[in-house]
Amino acid sequence: MVLSGSEVKSLRQRRADLDGAYATIERGEVWLHKMHIAPYEQAGPFYGHEIRRPRKLLLKRSQIQKWEGKLTTKGYTIVPLAVYFKGGYAKVELGLAKGRRTHDKREDLKRTQDMREARDAARRDR
Repeated sequence: MVLSGSEVKSLRQRRADLDGAYATIERGEVWLHKMHIAPYEQAGPFYGHEIRRPRKLLLKRSQIQKWEGKLTTKGYTIVPLAVYFKGGYAKVELGLAKGRRTHDKREDLKRTQDMREARDAARRDR
């Protein structure tokens, strides 16, 4: 992963969040989007970094082609699973995920609505 100095220091303090992050392949390069790396507190205002900027992932050409082949299947995306350091390099573990279908979302909405109604009924009975 290509990082600036303040991003590395903040990552070493475990101040990163992968919620909502995903990777894309653009013009033969892999980019990680929406990964949050908190600002490094000791860095001044001139040495900081953007919190959610796209970050380039360094992969071999064969690995990029492998991921590109998997992405051609409709509904799949690349998601980061973990960020760790190995030998002084920041590494990202990637996984292939399938997006939810509309009926899956409806089931989740119904389940949360039912739980909310049951909780409200339990409160009224007290």
